[in-house]
Amino acid sequence: MTEARSKDPLHGITLEMQVNALVAKYGWVKLSQLIKINCFRNEPSVKSSLKFLRRTPWARSEVEALYLNLVEENLDDTINYSESDPWANSRYKK
Repeated sequence: MTEARSKDPLHGITLEMQVNALVAKYGWVKLSQLIKINCFRNEPSVKSSLKFLRRTPWARSEVEALYLNLVEENLDDTINYSESDPWANSRYKK
C-alpha cells in the first residue's frame, strides 16, 4: 500500500516544537532581533509566545518561515560532499 505524504513541510510539526527549536538554536535575544515581536523581547517564555502566535497570523507566519530556513540550513549541513570518496554522496549531487 502506498502511503500518502503531505506536501506541507510543516505537517506534523507543532508551533511549540518550532518555537523550542528556534530558541535552542538562537536564544531569546537573537530571536527577538530576527523577528521583532514583543513576546520575544519582554519576559519571553514559550507559553506566552505560543499564546500570542496562535492569535496573530502574521507573527506565526514569520516564525514558520524562520523555522523552515533553519530546517533547510540543517539539511544542507548534513549533506557532506567528500572529495576523497566520490561514491559517498552520489545521491546528493546538485
